[in-house]
Amino acid sequence: MAYNVAVIGTGYVGLVSGTCFAETGNEVYCVDIVEEKVEMLKKGNSPIFEPGLDRYLKKNLEEGRLRFTTNLEEAVINCKLIFLCLPTPPNEDGSADLQHVLKCAEDIAGIMLKNKLDNDKIIINKSTVPVGTAAKVKWIFDEKIPGNKIEVVSNPEFLREGFAVDDALKPERVVIGTSSKLVEEIMRDLYEPFVRSGNPIIVMDVKSAEVTKYAANSFLATKISFMNDLSEYCEKVGADIENIRIGIGSDSRIGKRFLFAGIGYGGSCFPKDVKALIHSTDSEGTSMRIVKAAQEVNEHQIERFFNLILMRFGGNINGKQFALWGLAFKPNTDDTREAPAFRLIDMFLKNGAKVKAYDSEAMSNTRQVYEDKIAYATGIYNCLENADALIITTEWNLFRKPDFSKLKTILNNPVIFDGRNLYNLDEMAKLGFEYYCIGRKRINSRIKD
Repeated sequence: MAYNVAVIGTGYVGLVSGTCFAETGNEVYCVDIVEEKVEMLKKGNSPIFEPGLDRYLKKNLEEGRLRFTTNLEEAVINCKLIFLCLPTPPNEDGSADLQHVLKCAEDIAGIMLKNKLDNDKIIINKSTVPVGTAAKVKWIFDEKIPGNKIEVVSNPEFLREGFAVDDALKPERVVIGTSSKLVEEIMRDLYEPFVRSGNPIIVMDVKSAEVTKYAANSFLATKISFMNDLSEYCEKVGADIENIRIGIGSDSRIGKRFLFAGIGYGGSCFPKDVKALIHSTDSEGTSMRIVKAAQEVNEHQIERFFNLILMRFGGNINGKQFALWGLAFKPNTDDTREAPAFRLIDMFLKNGAKVKAYDSEAMSNTRQVYEDKIAYATGIYNCLENADALIITTEWNLFRKPDFSKLKTILNNPVIFDGRNLYNLDEMAKLGFEYYCIGRKRINSRIKD
């Protein structure tokens, strides 16, 4: 059956989830406190770049199943299922900041009291939160509405930026944390259209569901960091991390994904979720030493890459200009949160270098951070003008097959620092480039080991 669904928060998770719930026939109220953003969404314009989202957004708006509002009361009154898709940024100690989630729960409880609503609503926490958050949310309702029948569910999201619409419509798995059989039936019914190909709906206790999200992201971050850690050894002994990736990725126990060496992970999820899991486990006296090591490797990797650039220019890049291809933390998104490119820009500026950058989608978000501290290119070749070297930080397809002869002509020096291992070593040698990458041999290097 179709449900009336409220999605509180139109950030990345809320907007994609709400749109996809509407796509399967539900009536969806998406709530946000930012009026400008809501007005933008009402016109069918997405504030984020995500392949396929605009089409589904406009379609479901036109067909009347998707509405955007700043009126939380309207959504609470009309909907039985209320999804909390609110930000949980890291505090200074790495713990998740739950103020938005808990404040929203208080507001919903107040609205229910004011309007004397039936107290059998289902509050579904889709925000990434530590163990015990569902209990804290339930306590708020129990304090304000004694004897209520409200259920609080953990339903973590596993959306990959750049593939989020596909992941929402065809999830590999759906995790539901609840002890209520009735809630389980409703949640299974809601998600049934998404799993018709046979992918599982996994029901577990609430605490296990809350840990599952952190465990998944921390494990993937650890895979990335393992390869980045190994890449430094490969460079020392003359092995090729790309060959090793293929060799171990063919083992079904390991898998092919998240084995690409590079300049580290970024984005809105991995950094904060790793920090939150470390904080949570430390608080319980069960320190996750492996996850801590993954975090340390990630910090080290971008510093190692920058030091390679510094070494190439004799330890002094003051006054040098660098062309930067890529600003988003990964391709197919405009998200620059915790982007390795930003950390690199900070290091360049601190050392007196100039930066001219280009990215297919993330230029606007970058301008909001750096304003006129860096220059912004209109295309990949315009970016190279007056540059002493090209730095690649995001593996957009646009960067994979450039006109190398044109590139070589425009650059002041035929020098490429490739943080994503995009190019063939033999081809770089034949074309006469100095080519520095991750976990592979240097081509025509001027750096003395």
